[in-house]
Amino acid sequence: MSSRRRRVFRLAATVVGTVAAGVVAGNVVEKRVVAGLLPVSADDEGFGELRSEPVWVIADDGSRLHAEVDEPVGKTDLPTLVFVHGFALNLDCWHFQRAHFRGKRRLLFYDQRSHGRSEHSSRGNATIDQLGHDLRSVLDQAVPKGPVILVGHSMGGMAIMALAEHHVELFAERVVGVALVSTTAGGLRSHSLLGPLLPDRVMSQITPRLVAGLARAPGLVDGVRRAGSDIGLLATGRFAFGGRVPTAHVEFVDEMLAQTSFEVLAEFFPNFDALDKFSVLHAFEQVPTVIICGSKDLLTSIGHSRKMAKRIPGAHLVECIGAGHMVIMERRDQVNAALERMATEADGHAATRSRRGRRGRLGRRA
Repeated sequence: MSSRRRRVFRLAATVVGTVAAGVVAGNVVEKRVVAGLLPVSADDEGFGELRSEPVWVIADDGSRLHAEVDEPVGKTDLPTLVFVHGFALNLDCWHFQRAHFRGKRRLLFYDQRSHGRSEHSSRGNATIDQLGHDLRSVLDQAVPKGPVILVGHSMGGMAIMALAEHHVELFAERVVGVALVSTTAGGLRSHSLLGPLLPDRVMSQITPRLVAGLARAPGLVDGVRRAGSDIGLLATGRFAFGGRVPTAHVEFVDEMLAQTSFEVLAEFFPNFDALDKFSVLHAFEQVPTVIICGSKDLLTSIGHSRKMAKRIPGAHLVECIGAGHMVIMERRDQVNAALERMATEADGHAATRSRRGRRGRLGRRA
């Protein structure tokens, strides 16, 4: 191998290590070099402290999934909100949504397989389709009765699409509303995340091989990540957020990311280029659907959300100007307001469906 090709390979390995280890989830930022961030405010405190008693869900392959249920204050028959987090994050990423909705209605959060407090999956089941089956198991075991509203961020939105593909009947029976946040139904090119650092034709060929190669020594990669070395500088200020955010936000995302091993990241990474769920978007026509994305999302860009919105008649598209991939934090008020509107519409949809069901039962009895 020529010296020039070796230099390119080393640079590519460094960059791909950065991306695969942190970019898709958010920004890997070295604390001492974060500049231009906002100071911590009172409502930024307490990340990861909103807790409920754990509920263990057994997936169809035997994997144990950690879930938590927040019960409402007083009795309510409103649909349960089910939150599905993204790649390399955990259920704590919904901090601002959990704080906003807590006490108003039943809330369900869970860690996807191999993430957070859930068990590490076998490599063969580290797939988007399996995540859809997992979501079905979560619904069956943690909220077995009543209507539900599904809210998915990034890979969580993909899991909802997989649920719609394999269990479409649920969208006529139990699911009464959907929110797809910073996600896509397909068309991702993970190597393009590296932008101008290397030619596209180079990265399209070597990215999968480099991720697979780095996965053979995940401990070394994790060691670099935990040490906070300059490997994170290539992603600084670029991927998680679209503008200035409090330092606590970056630290919180970095902490969630560091808890997800590179082995897990490498197992799930091939899913993104292979994803194609456009054919199942029709399922969302049956229920109120909101699609939310930041205009500066560099991972699942706004174009993905616009494409999905065009394919789902009646879907409401919310573009959060200036926000990045972690729009659920960066524009939490705008996101929460959009979720409130969709949930209110879904409540009406659930009530209408319930009345039709009662009339149907009465007709059968007659």
